[in-house]
Formats: sequence, structure tokens, C-alpha cells
Amino acid sequence: EVQLQASGGGLVQAGGSLRLSCKVSGFTVDGYSITWFRQAPGKTREGVSCIASSTGLTYYADPVKGRFAISRDNAENTVYLQMDAVSPEDAAVYYCAADLTQQKYWMSCELRLARAWTWGQGTQVTVSS
Repeated sequence: EVQLQASGGGLVQAGGSLRLSCKVSGFTVDGYSITWFRQAPGKTREGVSCIASSTGLTYYADPVKGRFAISRDNAENTVYLQMDAVSPEDAAVYYCAADLTQQKYWMSCELRLARAWTWGQGTQVTVSS
């Protein structure tokens, strides 16, 4: 069974750090690219960062460049999102997702919402100012 289990959210002070985890089962994170999305209340879900399956290339949305870092542990079949210098604008529910219709071992990854994403359940990040 395919599952993506996001965890690690919580309450963080502005300027602080948080690390989110996306534990995957049913496929491997070195076989399919993984993308982190977030959705704040009243806003459209947006791509935050992704990591390409075969190359490990990473991409970031402009609002998080230089503050967030995506990585993966193939042995744990888990992808991480390290969030540093968190701001109130980062408060949202964070989701990890994979497009399993994409070719395996794709050299790139995608931040756009309009793909055939398989979603995890989301983890809430709350930022206190």
C-alpha cells in the first residue's frame, strides 16, 4: 500500500527551526521524486520544495529559498524538510506528495500543483511572533 506520512509539525517561534519528515511506504524515495506543499487558511496549496529521485537535485519556491532545505535518507525511505528562520508567513499545513504516474528515476521534480499527486495527511506548522 502506498502511503506518505508527514510528521514533525508543531508550534515554533518566529526565527526558530523545525524539521518535518515524510516517511514513505509502498515505493522508494530514490525511485520517485517527492515534493513538499503547504496550505495556509484561505490560500491555495503551493509547492515549497522538491527533490528529484535519480539525481537528488533540489528546487525551492522563492519564499523559502535560503531558509528551507530538503533532503532524504534512502535507507529510512524518508524525506525531510528543514525549516530555519521560520516566519509567521510559513504557518500552514504541510503535505508531502509524489506523482507516481511520473517515470521512475526522473531526473527532475515538480512544484506545480497540477499533477497527479498522491498525498500524505499533512502536518500543522504554527508560528508564534
